[in-house]
Amino acid sequence: MIAIEHPLPAQVPGTRRSVTSWHFGNAGSAPKAYIQAGLHADEWPPMLVAHHLKHQLMRLEKQHAITGEIVLVPMVNPIGLAQQWQGHALGRFDLLDGRNFNRGYPYLSAHVQQAVEGALTQDAAANVVLIRRAIQAALTNEEADTEARALKKWAMTQAADADILLDLHCDTEAVMHIYTGTPNQDRGMQLARLMQAEALIVAHESGDHPFDEALARVWWETAAAQQGRFPVPAACFAATVELRGQADMDHATASHDAAQLIQFLALQGLVEVEQAELPAPRCVATALEAVEPLTATQGGLVVHLKPLGARVEAGEPVIELVDPLTDVIHTLRATYGGVLFARTNNRFVTPGTRLAKIAGSTAFRHGALLSE
Repeated sequence: MIAIEHPLPAQVPGTRRSVTSWHFGNAGSAPKAYIQAGLHADEWPPMLVAHHLKHQLMRLEKQHAITGEIVLVPMVNPIGLAQQWQGHALGRFDLLDGRNFNRGYPYLSAHVQQAVEGALTQDAAANVVLIRRAIQAALTNEEADTEARALKKWAMTQAADADILLDLHCDTEAVMHIYTGTPNQDRGMQLARLMQAEALIVAHESGDHPFDEALARVWWETAAAQQGRFPVPAACFAATVELRGQADMDHATASHDAAQLIQFLALQGLVEVEQAELPAPRCVATALEAVEPLTATQGGLVVHLKPLGARVEAGEPVIELVDPLTDVIHTLRATYGGVLFARTNNRFVTPGTRLAKIAGSTAFRHGALLSE
């Protein structure tokens, strides 16, 4: 195991932050996994899972059981971690410009497709090498004029040649759920079964360029552009793993989650451990276009009527908004029905606040599909 500290450019004179990555196995060996936690720096359960994952990987390395290369970044966002205001963590958005730390990553597909045009062959493995070089070249040319942009560029560069990319997150209140690309749905279901996820959300394009999609979509978009002329494997499986809610933190759960992530790495040929039988799935894949957000129609107190993980029917009441001055109560109902997998932890909100998410089966949304 090797720990490497990566300095970020100083945002203002006299200040300096850095990111620490932990490297297991042999650098340059394949397959490679890149796993990070804390990109949204107010999401703490992923960092605890990463803590347990680090120690489990250390034991496996001593047993010579790591057959690939694993890069683990337990606290990837020191910028967000430092954003504290009177005891409140403000780690989701960069206070410098208001941008979400997991949005707005560079779109690389066009650059990569232009770079490899005329160079691809019928050798799939050689095409993977060629495309990864093109990705790295495109990232080299990306500007890093702020500390946050330098952080995004660094993380993408670290993960650019990864076969497996796992971005560990959590919601405010939620059951376990996972986001991945539609072309990666089969392996996404493997991961969902191991993590006992209650929702697997898939999309070709979410609309906001999150970290995992920014790298994975290069592969399926480049393959589509070739129209079958040359083989372009899906060489990067990427997923955002939502480890329940912000308050769901205890050592037993985190250790179990880390062990299940290692089981997934074993399925991908990165570690040698005794593999348990895949648990039965607890969900089916849901298109991101079929995830129904419930949004506050008035300000007031939030009263949740259904527990997390509940299956709700179309038209069924899910949330009440209570105005204690006028006694007006607005009831928010599911339009299509599905699994209630995430909700806000705020209990007093203003109009327009997104309050809950329901994974359904009817695709009805388009455009920017992720919540801010």
